[in-house]
Amino acid sequence: MARVLLTGAAGGIGRLLVPRLTGHELRLLDIRPPAVDGWLAASATDLDAMTDACAGVDAVVHLGGQSREAPAEEVLHHNAFAAYAVLEAARRAGVSRVVLASSNHAAGFYERGDAPPGGLPADVPVRPDTLYGWSKAAVEAAGRLYADRFGMDVICLRIGLCCEVPDGPRHLAMWLSADDCARLVEACLSAPAPGYRIVWGVSRNSRRWWSLAAGEAIGYHPKDDAEEYAEQIIAVHGPPDYDGDPVLRRSGGQWCDIPLGVPN
Repeated sequence: MARVLLTGAAGGIGRLLVPRLTGHELRLLDIRPPAVDGWLAASATDLDAMTDACAGVDAVVHLGGQSREAPAEEVLHHNAFAAYAVLEAARRAGVSRVVLASSNHAAGFYERGDAPPGGLPADVPVRPDTLYGWSKAAVEAAGRLYADRFGMDVICLRIGLCCEVPDGPRHLAMWLSADDCARLVEACLSAPAPGYRIVWGVSRNSRRWWSLAAGEAIGYHPKDDAEEYAEQIIAVHGPPDYDGDPVLRRSGGQWCDIPLGVPN
């Protein structure tokens, strides 16, 4: 059992993870926590509050931040600066392992045709599709800095489409199930001295074109496959055109075309 600080614990992914990480002592933090005893109310951008929250834990899983496209000041503050605050707070508190939620939008302009036979590697250079994606690229760079300068173990998760049940054509390739998300975080927490890593957050989907190799190297072995839901999805949306439809062809989907800085 590890003592784990989970930021953004009341957010979409946090709500999926909390009941699944039962093997750990969780310290739950959110800027707007539920009215339940034991939760910490703080912003991940508050360095002093984060330093206090990190005291006595073994690892930090940082999920908090801005999850949509927004003006540059907003995404940089809530994502890039928050990642700095989390990493610096962990360093000050003597916590050597931090898991950072990045996004497929940090590599949004990669296309299915860019993937070699084994799948697109998780650590391909950033190609952000939005200001949000740019801020997640900055999150990854901050993790690299703290790993190189201070020897911390930092794992950045380029998360696909994380939800309980896939509900659209993009999900058939990019879905991350709730159970596999928990398996991924468990692997990040238990991997021996991983150093700095970037890992795709994706399930073992039959139509996946992102590589699982980086995750498997730290012990992540996903079990779920969106293909189980393919018949229902195709019945609603029709057969997906992965070569002709740019929304299905690109990692970032429709985000590659939305106006920069305009909330979506």
